[in-house]
Amino acid sequence: MYLLTSFASKYRGSGFVIRSLDNLVKVHVRLCAFSQCISVHQNFERNPFKVAGMAKEKTQRKRFIEAISVLQWVLSFLFLGLACIFLMVYLMFTSLWPLSALSFMWLVVDWNTPEKGGRRSKFVRNWKVWGHFRDFFPIKLVKTAELSPKKNYILGCHPHGIMSAGAFACFSTESCGFAESFPGVKSHLAILAGLFRIPLFREYVMGGGCYPVSRASLTHLLSKSGKGNAVVIVIGGAAESLSSSPGANTVLVKQRKGFVRMALEFGADLVPVYSFGENELFKQVIFSEGSFGRRLQDLFKRFMGFAPCLFVGDRLPVMPYRIPITTVVGGPIAVPQRTNPTEEEVDHYHRLYMDGLSKLFHEHKVSCGLPERHKLRII
Repeated sequence: MYLLTSFASKYRGSGFVIRSLDNLVKVHVRLCAFSQCISVHQNFERNPFKVAGMAKEKTQRKRFIEAISVLQWVLSFLFLGLACIFLMVYLMFTSLWPLSALSFMWLVVDWNTPEKGGRRSKFVRNWKVWGHFRDFFPIKLVKTAELSPKKNYILGCHPHGIMSAGAFACFSTESCGFAESFPGVKSHLAILAGLFRIPLFREYVMGGGCYPVSRASLTHLLSKSGKGNAVVIVIGGAAESLSSSPGANTVLVKQRKGFVRMALEFGADLVPVYSFGENELFKQVIFSEGSFGRRLQDLFKRFMGFAPCLFVGDRLPVMPYRIPITTVVGGPIAVPQRTNPTEEEVDHYHRLYMDGLSKLFHEHKVSCGLPERHKLRII
């Protein structure tokens, strides 16, 4: 009521008088627009993520293309690797068995390529489908500081979420403009090493600029590929995905120090990255520690390297909610080069990294749609 009174007073004070039906219509339009702003503001208070996606109205065709783009990515994430394995085994028992045999022979010959630079493809990273994938949520990359092309970096990305959609879009494709935001710096997303042992599927992930999250692979990127390399590691990994749920701001970092040791060995600066909205994409059944379900998940993770999550999305069970994801890249933490870093040095830069991550979260949480009361829980 106070805002509306102020609105009327503004026009009264400026000598504005309604003298005709035309003026009356103009006032009515302005009042409607003003009340609409109030409505949007109230909606933002209730659900900031939904209002963020209302900035631009989309056509039905555009929304459909976006949904198909996301669906193919989700199905690829969940089933493409298994489909490639089953296809190769099936072909072994058909007249097309030479294709399967050649594929396995190529796998043996090309075994070490993923850990020696891979086969990054600009064509794959610039597919138009990734632009539609980005727009579905939408996903935005936010730069807070410069990254020099004369240095190498290790970017720690948090949280893992169920599928790490923010990390994929920002660092494994060119859809979010990483190359434009950080000229001269190449992003390299490090993922589960076992995926590079699957025929056909390995070619797909290498084309997107993905690399095994192994010591040999990181050593090559940080010491034998020149400067201007940004190796992106989702620090929490599979264990963190089991804690992913809407409203959760929990990251698994305290006992993860290997990336800090690598940074010290090669003099690569550490950069914290946080994807706001990542945990909002799916609802997950979370089993308590020690429960039978959690023990099964941990057992599976120990043998397979990833954890099976029981989750559900919007409409189709595997379709994520249309929640905006804002991936904020923090400022670099300078790290000296130490051939044999001591535990004290590792602990020191590990603490600096956690402090930098916490600061990044709290500085950007409100602008990215979280209430001021939200805290980052580091475990």
